[in-house]
Amino acid sequence: MLPRPAALTLIVSASLLLAGAGLAIPAAAAPPVTLTPALAAAPDIAVANVQAHLTQLNTIASSNGGTRRSGTAGYTASVAYIKGKLQAAGYTVAEQTCTSCTYRANNLIADWPGGPSDQITMLGAHLDSVAAGPGINDNGSGSATLLENALVLAQQNPTMSRHVRFAWWAGEEQGLQGSAFYANALSTTQRGQIKAYYNFDMVGSPNGGYFINHITSAAAAPMKAYWDSLGLQPEENTEGAGRSDDYSFERVGIPTSGYAAGASAKKTSAQASKWGGTANSAYDSCYHQACDTTANINATVLNRAADGVASTIWATSVGGTTTPPPTGCTGAQLLTNPGFESGATGWTGTTGAIGQWSSQGQAAHGGTYSAWLLGYGSTHTESISQSVTIPAGCSATLTFWVHVDSAETTTTTAYDKLTVTAGSITLATLSNLNKATGYTQKSYSLSAFAGQSVTLKFTGTEDSSLQTSFVLDDAAVTVS
Repeated sequence: MLPRPAALTLIVSASLLLAGAGLAIPAAAAPPVTLTPALAAAPDIAVANVQAHLTQLNTIASSNGGTRRSGTAGYTASVAYIKGKLQAAGYTVAEQTCTSCTYRANNLIADWPGGPSDQITMLGAHLDSVAAGPGINDNGSGSATLLENALVLAQQNPTMSRHVRFAWWAGEEQGLQGSAFYANALSTTQRGQIKAYYNFDMVGSPNGGYFINHITSAAAAPMKAYWDSLGLQPEENTEGAGRSDDYSFERVGIPTSGYAAGASAKKTSAQASKWGGTANSAYDSCYHQACDTTANINATVLNRAADGVASTIWATSVGGTTTPPPTGCTGAQLLTNPGFESGATGWTGTTGAIGQWSSQGQAAHGGTYSAWLLGYGSTHTESISQSVTIPAGCSATLTFWVHVDSAETTTTTAYDKLTVTAGSITLATLSNLNKATGYTQKSYSLSAFAGQSVTLKFTGTEDSSLQTSFVLDDAAVTVS
């Protein structure tokens, strides 16, 4: 898991704040599933097999300087080990080079044949460790758990109601880099096809607890149902919010959940009473240290996570059919006055931001009106916003055209920024580094907000010198 940042800056809408320190994906985003039959059908995952994979990862680290840090020989050998197992089991496996990672390395993506290609359940874990140690709990535990689940799925070879995709990420310890590289490269259509992404980071902590990301969301329902069936009373994963690879998928509007057993935070007395273990001690006292070896694993916690993953796969993706989208998901335009041709009608925010600017060198993309934020060459903040209601069960997409015109000459520093948010989720941040001679179309999924009202907001901030103008036009929110 990524170290806790000193500060995390987000634009947050009060209507979508979640409990604790993380972001909440709306609960209506994931299609409902029928849990009871799937719980009975899911296979048991042998924890001894998961531990055998951990032993292999530990051996790989020991043979490569004691680490599996992204970009090292230890990481490359870890990829090769998992890839070989998956290929032998019949998976379609691909390596994706993360060219933007601090340490150039490959993500590993594996698809199990079967299930509709436009209905995908995706499960991921970061495969890299920190430089200080072999990373067996962080995050060999999540990686090995997914590997054994993938192998059992292949052995069982059930009829699939969804397509299942597994992923092992590079560069998580440097800032969620591998998963962000993957998620940001997805097209709007591809993002809409992934109905939920499940993340597993540190699921065998020696003094572990039972934590679920976005525990009240629809995506989390099958995960919580399994742990509830064991009487575990799981809690929200507040310690890990925004610190692992699920956050890369949240940022592009894909519903997420996942299991975690805790990192450097301390177990409370109440948690020790219901889960066992030692109160006032860290969930993992070897977090990011050389002692994170195979001896740093709680087999009971690991086993319950591995079985919960299987239960989730069977609940969401095996047998029967998932609930189809409701009728009424049409291609309707949800924004009022999307091209600004009626002035400020439907929009709120900075007075005078919407108008006709061709005589001032800022032509509209279509028609004659557009929204012009900033361009002063001095410290300013401007914004425009509009609320929309996404029909339940529908996929939705925000598109708009933007022209970035800047007097800044730097190619490395973002002095002036335009942040695009949907409620508490940051969809994009543009800056003077994106300046271009004409308009560029941007597109972002809003499917995570199905069944809810969400405020779309464009906020520009400009520093004390050299202007940057962000001109917006022909926006749209369409559903399908």
